[in-house]
Amino acid sequence: MPFFRSLSGVIKNDEKEIRIMLGTCLQNVREREPLVHNITNYVTVNDVANVILASGASPIMSDEPQDVEEITAICGGLNINIGTLNVRTIEGMLKAGHKANELRHMVLLDPVGAGASSLRTNTAVKLMQELKVDVIRGNISEVKTLAAGSGTTKGVDADVADAVSEENLDEAVAFAKKFAEKSGSIVAITGAIDLVSDGEKCYVIRNGRPEMGRITGTGCQLSGLMTAYLVANPEQKLEAAAAAVGAMGLAGEIGWSYMQKGDGNSTYRNRIIDAIYNMTKEQLDEGAKYEVR
Repeated sequence: MPFFRSLSGVIKNDEKEIRIMLGTCLQNVREREPLVHNITNYVTVNDVANVILASGASPIMSDEPQDVEEITAICGGLNINIGTLNVRTIEGMLKAGHKANELRHMVLLDPVGAGASSLRTNTAVKLMQELKVDVIRGNISEVKTLAAGSGTTKGVDADVADAVSEENLDEAVAFAKKFAEKSGSIVAITGAIDLVSDGEKCYVIRNGRPEMGRITGTGCQLSGLMTAYLVANPEQKLEAAAAAVGAMGLAGEIGWSYMQKGDGNSTYRNRIIDAIYNMTKEQLDEGAKYEVR
């Protein structure tokens, strides 16, 4: 039986109440100020750094193979994003990942565009197989590609045929749980409806705005943000991942509410980052829209 979030932030079923305060995960980021190593793509690197700063954490960007091991050693988490792959960055990703595993740091894999080309698909699968990955975060097409080892996607966007909807939600939740159990990683599938599962439970999150899809890099920003949440909440990785997804979606809603005539996607991007900067624990607890299945 699924648990449903009430307006008070209490998760209820017939016999018990479980208080899950996602805002506590946000507050821990503010208080603990984690340092996050990002090997991310060149299209969104500035926005990723800014959203991490807005959350209260600190970013370091480094993908040079001769540099990454020392950089990741001084951080608490590693965000690997394969959006702009080349041979040098692949080497850097593997070196940083192995060092992070050696130090038992948090590792997040964002398989951007997996399924669009053999290089992306093979690299994402190799990273998943060689490294201990705490969270795999991608759209449904990318995650299905990792689960199958091959697949198709619309560039770096989800294939419309794969999109999670109310009609196929039960099937999508079952897939997320199965892949999380098989991979040993928390799986965060983002789209119109977001799913975050550790193989036993699955958060179904309904925050966000469709207009967020008109901005390049909201997913990349979320991966950086989520890594910060994981580092600050090591004992609650599932809740931390769900809190990051909820916070990003809620920021999209808040940012959109401030849009004015003449504003476009560039302004919207900045308003989302501003919303992350100003978001409070109480706002996230009240504004997160989710159920747990």
